[in-house]
Amino acid sequence: MEAIGYFDPSNEATFMWDPFVKAKRAGLDTSYASAENLMEKVEALPNTKEGVELAAAFALWGNKMDLSIWPADAANSDVDVFSNVLAAAADNLLHDDFIILANHCETLREKKGGVVDIIVDNAGFELVTDLALADHLVASGVAREIRFQLKSHPTFVSDALEKDLMETIETYAALDESTYPFAKKAGQRWKSYIDNKSWTCHENSFWVQGAAMWEMPDKLSKDLNANCDLAFVKGDANYRRLLGDRYWDYTSPFQDVVGAYFPCPVCALRTLKAEVGCGMDKEQVERASSLDDNWLVNGRFGVVHFGTGV
Repeated sequence: MEAIGYFDPSNEATFMWDPFVKAKRAGLDTSYASAENLMEKVEALPNTKEGVELAAAFALWGNKMDLSIWPADAANSDVDVFSNVLAAAADNLLHDDFIILANHCETLREKKGGVVDIIVDNAGFELVTDLALADHLVASGVAREIRFQLKSHPTFVSDALEKDLMETIETYAALDESTYPFAKKAGQRWKSYIDNKSWTCHENSFWVQGAAMWEMPDKLSKDLNANCDLAFVKGDANYRRLLGDRYWDYTSPFQDVVGAYFPCPVCALRTLKAEVGCGMDKEQVERASSLDDNWLVNGRFGVVHFGTGV
């Protein structure tokens, strides 16, 4: 980003210019068909533990469709690609803490809602599934406030910034109601959450760095510890940072690796796109490796991990 003058106010042509804006816009424009069916499902979710599990599952498998592996082009604009992903989801989950997550969310609901952070990964359709999760958490009473933790500047092709989140909301709120009625209604709800401060956006340079999550700046760590009742950590890159991008035994408990240091209760939603991992059942690891030589890197398999935090 320094090479193109992103941080240089004297360079008007490239100051604060996102070089990935065209790819992000293409990802957004090809998301509507998948989102329409998804938003119909989200609107019908019950305000129960099962509803939370389903909303989190949507956000988990949305990570399979980031711009690095999901081609954003006109040929995909009217195709509901995501339904096929969801159809294979149950068979491709290598660790499932959905019940623990749902119980924690039920506790927050009983307390009239908590503060939930979503540490966002990618723009495009994946961000739409993050917004769908946040939508359900507020509508169902699990969260009284959603804080989106976003990246302060672009680094990888689909890194989500505040401007990307706001563009997604504005775009969905303006969709043609006759073609995408559920997606448009979702966009309008999202706008209302921003307007009434149920949703807030927080950019931080730490989310762009490669440092381990246990090296989180003191101010950010203290804020999460004092104010966050649950943090969702989205995506492969963020998951790798939870593990310090180190090679742990694949069966090492997530609570021991991450839950023992993270500053608040944490749920990691990740589809596997790199060779590091933990907290997976031995039998599931053996099954995945026997089914697919590229099981660690191609996004086919996923995990849902919950840690208590400190």
